[in-house]
Amino acid sequence: MADVHPEHAQLQADRIYLGWQYALLHPDPGPAPRRPSPVDSGPVTNDKADAEWMRRERLNEALLNRPMKVFRAFTTALAVLILVLGVTELLRWSFAAAGLVTVGGIAVFCSYAIRQGNRAVRHRIQERQAVGDRQREERDRELFQAQEEHAARYREWAERKERYDRQLTWYAVTVPDEIDRIDVAGGTLPGWSALITLLGATRLYSGGHLTVLDLSEGAIAKDLIELARRGGDDPLVWVLPGDLPRLDLGATLPPEAFADVLAHVVSVSEEHPRDLSFDNAILERVLEVLGENATINQVTAALRALAQVGDPREDLLTGLITATQLERIGTLFGRGVSDRVVIERAWALESQLRKLETLGSEAVRLPPARLRVVSMDRQAGVLGNRVLGTYVATALTHILRQSPASERPWYHTIIVAGADKLRGDVLDRLMDACETSRTGLVLTYRALTPTVRERLGRGHAAVTFMRLGNAEDARIASEHVGTEHRLEIAQLTETISATGAGLDGGYVSTVGHADEGEDDRAVRGTDLKEDITSSTEWGRQATKAMGETERVLHRSREFLVEPHQLQQLPTTSVIVTDATAQGRRVRMADANPAILTFPKTTLGEFDEIKEAVLERAPEEPRRHEPTAFESAPPNLGPPPARLDWRRRQ
Repeated sequence: MADVHPEHAQLQADRIYLGWQYALLHPDPGPAPRRPSPVDSGPVTNDKADAEWMRRERLNEALLNRPMKVFRAFTTALAVLILVLGVTELLRWSFAAAGLVTVGGIAVFCSYAIRQGNRAVRHRIQERQAVGDRQREERDRELFQAQEEHAARYREWAERKERYDRQLTWYAVTVPDEIDRIDVAGGTLPGWSALITLLGATRLYSGGHLTVLDLSEGAIAKDLIELARRGGDDPLVWVLPGDLPRLDLGATLPPEAFADVLAHVVSVSEEHPRDLSFDNAILERVLEVLGENATINQVTAALRALAQVGDPREDLLTGLITATQLERIGTLFGRGVSDRVVIERAWALESQLRKLETLGSEAVRLPPARLRVVSMDRQAGVLGNRVLGTYVATALTHILRQSPASERPWYHTIIVAGADKLRGDVLDRLMDACETSRTGLVLTYRALTPTVRERLGRGHAAVTFMRLGNAEDARIASEHVGTEHRLEIAQLTETISATGAGLDGGYVSTVGHADEGEDDRAVRGTDLKEDITSSTEWGRQATKAMGETERVLHRSREFLVEPHQLQQLPTTSVIVTDATAQGRRVRMADANPAILTFPKTTLGEFDEIKEAVLERAPEEPRRHEPTAFESAPPNLGPPPARLDWRRRQ
């Protein structure tokens, strides 16, 4: 079969890369055929044995001829005696002549018999030698034929072995950008780090923009940030709540949208979803009093006045509200605010929104960045982080709703890590906004809660499953995938996942150092393969593990999609399921981004390359087989307008 064309190793902007599938297009040819030996061609004639046989034959003949030779010697002696008697005239010559004739005839007969026996022995030896010669000729002929057949089989085996050794072993697992969302169920923080690094890096190197909302408190996008810096970008990283003053996300939303965002933020602390219309009405009226571009601390000051909490003169002195605004607030729901329900809700709103009071208070103009990361400080409170996460998600939703649909799907991608910490209605609104604006959305869930199960795979979404430690979650996932599927996992995946890449430390805020000099920035790179090797923990760990595990590069095992198997998946393993025109696909992948640096990895998909190889004519000349990612940028066309966090005035 011919080799794979190099174009299969180019990064494609219309595909979402989720991992690498281990597959062998050419099976293992096994050991080389054994070279035939003379023993395999038949019995070998032993010259020493033949010499011994001839010696025995001659010995036997000599033993058989011994009586004849003795009798001949006797007759010869008798003839000599008769001749002596005749010469001495002791015996008449007539009788002597008759005796000599008789004895001579007997001697001649004995000599003839001895000669015939020797001839018979020589004849048998010659026949034995002729048979041996014919056997040697036949054996040599069979050996020559066997060697010719072996040479042909060896050439064929060598070609199969060369294809097997040179073939690609890791193929990209992608989904088309026609899908609206990717749901990631289960997984560990290192596994999420691998998946987000791979997915985000391929989007950024394809010319796209990426926003990561990290609710996991695990700094899973650290490697992605380093890759973005190597790629020539200066990512913006907010670590909340410390960077709230420099976060202007949603600060200039219209009053009605801003009220809706704040109403959702307040609902985070409530165990069961409730009707937000009442809270929304209160906030809309407060914002109407405060005017355009009201800040969070102004809203909380107005809510304190409405709820009759504290002394409003302090807020008047600080300039948060004016006397006119204070008077109008007092009459919003009747003079004296006799409705206790309004007072209670205003108090509840103020208590929750206080966590956002510093939002945008020190906002500065930041340079454009194609990667933006908003994370939660693990040292902060759990409820406070949920409030902040809900605010960011809801504000992003409203910005997307106001933005025109992108000309290219997934040009802007939003990743929400730990999306199970958001309420279901917040997720629904974010999903709808991303679908309408053609913004790619990736949601990762640690646990399959009822809220998550209701939304898993809803709409045109691809669903991926990573390690699910909980037995019930593993059972639900196996039913979703289908227990009849048999998947293949590489031993290299298990080996490298066992070494793992750590997530030590946390994020370092960059929005406070946006004007740092060029000398302080990372070295710019243009090759994704080299950047992964040099700037990510996954690349460094894989380089080390490859030297120790090279002997297992072609080993793998199969398993059925059963709950106990899903509980034991390697850290970076991903089961990808998506719907196609031919039916639902189920593929096993390794999300480790360092696999891209392996010499036998391609960005082409296995099914496509297999089809191309099978369709190619056998007589087509051999071409160079791609061994790695080719960094030539794809033709992306003109980029659409960049999504701006701030509303255009």
